[in-house]
Amino acid sequence: MQEAVELNITAFLNLMVILVPFLLITAVFSRLTVLELNLPSKDAKVEELEKIDLQLELTLRSSGFDIRDTNLGSIRFFARNEQETDWKAFSDVLLEIKSRFPDEDSITLLLEETIDYKTLIQVMDRVRSAQVTNVTSVETVELFPNVSIGDAPPLDGTSEVINTETRPL
Repeated sequence: MQEAVELNITAFLNLMVILVPFLLITAVFSRLTVLELNLPSKDAKVEELEKIDLQLELTLRSSGFDIRDTNLGSIRFFARNEQETDWKAFSDVLLEIKSRFPDEDSITLLLEETIDYKTLIQVMDRVRSAQVTNVTSVETVELFPNVSIGDAPPLDGTSEVINTETRPL
């Protein structure tokens, strides 16, 4: 008869003592997220449903800047070249839009591939705030501080024709 050999599991238990807390600490526990939706009631007023939501987009192209609303279409087009841009008229239009929609604080910049970094930064500075000259002082007015950036849709002959006329909001 053979004598039973005693198993030495001390090393295995030491490994488990270290691994179990490590795995518990690094485990990602699922979190429950609740999304609160406010749906209109059955007797909601028609006036509230017809309220215009502004979704402002600024398309930067080498030929110019196109300020538009995704719902209404083109608001204003500014022709430009790489040497000159009419920043005063650009700021005036943004101030007018902000005066009509004071609660709006976001804008989406859609960039053509040929737009350089310097132009992007200049536009972002002018979209976030503008200098307004009063009789005795110069004030900085916040326009659209929440800026999102994306790619401009390609301009081919069939997709869209740039409208250079001003359309009222």
